Amino acid sequence: MSPIADPWFYAAAIPSVFLVGLSKGGFGGTFAMLGVPIMALVISPLQAAGIMLPILIVMDIVALAAYRGKADWRSLSILLPAAILGIGIGWATAAYVNDAFVILLIGVMSLAFVADYLFKQRKVTTAASHNLPKGTFWGTIAGFTSFISHTGGPPFQMYMLPLRLAPLMFAGTAVIFFAAVNAIKLVPYFLLGQFDATNLATSVMLFPVALIATLCGVRLVRIVKAETFYGIIYVFMGLIGAKLTYDGFAGFLS
Repeated sequence: MSPIADPWFYAAAIPSVFLVGLSKGGFGGTFAMLGVPIMALVISPLQAAGIMLPILIVMDIVALAAYRGKADWRSLSILLPAAILGIGIGWATAAYVNDAFVILLIGVMSLAFVADYLFKQRKVTTAASHNLPKGTFWGTIAGFTSFISHTGGPPFQMYMLPLRLAPLMFAGTAVIFFAAVNAIKLVPYFLLGQFDATNLATSVMLFPVALIATLCGVRLVRIVKAETFYGIIYVFMGLIGAKLTYDGFAGFLS
């Protein structure tokens, strides 16, 4: 098992993994979606996704230990079954789905959600209540898009952000949700041939970066005020939405 030796790959992969680790440490997947696109600057997106998934699993283990006992189980009881359904749909339709369309759709929805917050929801001071139909819809979309293109963060946040949970509770819920989603994705990814010796060896090389970055993310969540915490998430959600929208259009044009 020999890892990738190209130094240009690691010039992209190390900051990529570090950003993902910060997000996995408690920011709900906000900029975890940058991981594969940054790696894809130097390798194929398919290979980048295969390398990233074992790294995500390691990050999940660290984050689960850091946030044990902190989660909104009502949210998880609504979102996780729906996410499993979404993953199943993604697996069944993997050969037919247009990735550019999925990316564009998530990008546009993210921008619309942020715009709604800026122009209307920001004035709302009360937290939303749990909603089974809404949670089922966004949970299914999160599972599907996470399987197809590792873009499960925005749909998850579209359900969770209006609940206005305390940052530690939001972070703990996100950690458990994405840990479960990534663990479930292992089987279909394996069956689709996403793992090989080179990819796994490269993942192992990047594990130390993943550990350090995740612990940094955990620390940031504990010291950042709630208003700042949610502000950061909305800002990055807008930026990611803009990037996904651009990438989706670019995919159609190409």
